[in-house]
Amino acid sequence: MPLAEQILYEDNHLIAINKRCGQIVQGDKTGDRTLPDDIKQFLKERDNKPGNVFCGVIHRIDRPVSGVVLFAKTSKALSRMNEAVKNHDLQKTYWALCKTAPLKPQGRLEDWLLRNEKNNKSQVVKEGTRDAKLAVLEYRLAGVSDGGYNLIEINLLTGRHHQIRAQLANIGCPIKGDLKYGAERSNPDGGISLHARSITFTHPVRKEPVTIIAPVPQETIWQVFEKI
Repeated sequence: MPLAEQILYEDNHLIAINKRCGQIVQGDKTGDRTLPDDIKQFLKERDNKPGNVFCGVIHRIDRPVSGVVLFAKTSKALSRMNEAVKNHDLQKTYWALCKTAPLKPQGRLEDWLLRNEKNNKSQVVKEGTRDAKLAVLEYRLAGVSDGGYNLIEINLLTGRHHQIRAQLANIGCPIKGDLKYGAERSNPDGGISLHARSITFTHPVRKEPVTIIAPVPQETIWQVFEKI
């Protein structure tokens, strides 16, 4: 899919992309090309910009995850949005497909997560564990497909490493395709069925509320939930 077709929102200050599974927001040890690299090249060619093009990373989502990611087109916007992230002024909603439904149809999860750098995984540990960080989210069971998959909507209140993946797995609801956290099998595209559905924030310049919604992936299993 051309990058132009992935743009969900754009003005002089910000650009939001509906990230596909497999695209990376920041460089990693693979050395693969990043989404900001693609954005800068796209803007340079489309707008005939001389010199370097600015594209600042405001927040990240994991490589196997799809959905909305917001970038800054100016250093001023990046600085102000970084402050908004620091103050928890970005509201992020995710959709996850799980074979198992949570015991309670809605609730709040507060867990202490410890990140293992060696295997790139986080696990729920006891409070007081050294280097563990508090992870908080709210969830609700938003729908069930004919194939028996449950759509869980998550309101992310903290931004810990693999937070949604680890916390859902801890209550017996591993995300479809997420072998690392207990799913039975992988997805054909190598991704996991976790989608950054929407983001809400105050515009860094206009000071107006903005909500951006990312359409779900084209797979049939996702499309049954698009109108929820």
